[in-house]
Amino acid sequence: MPVRNAEAEWKGNLLEGSGHMKMGTGAYDGPYSFKSRMENGDGTNPEELIAAAHAGCYSMAFSAGLGKAGFTPTRVHTTAAVHFDKVDAGFAITSIDLAMEAEVPGIDDAKFQEMAEAAKKGCPVSKALAAIPINLQAKLLK
Repeated sequence: MPVRNAEAEWKGNLLEGSGHMKMGTGAYDGPYSFKSRMENGDGTNPEELIAAAHAGCYSMAFSAGLGKAGFTPTRVHTTAAVHFDKVDAGFAITSIDLAMEAEVPGIDDAKFQEMAEAAKKGCPVSKALAAIPINLQAKLLK
């Protein structure tokens, strides 16, 4: 299996400095800053990248589980909201909310919910982030 890489460089102090992140594949190559992390400045931030990774991984894990059970999804759409909050020891990622909706022909809601939970537990990114609560809302679209 390939090893995935990314790099980041920061210049200056925390509040006025700036950084640059680059994915090994070149899929993202751009800025990040205190404002892009704590406010709504230009660029990305670590939490947004975690959200993208989690949404992507979960969608694939759910699709894989469905396939193993004999179901073929028409569409799986997942959003991830990473909560980054002030805590006693500074700042922390305190929880992640996954919201998934999917069109899966031939599945009933009970089986859909069971498989959605299994995907949450089996998703490699979920496993890596298991130290924080991961909440899932799964909706079967007809």
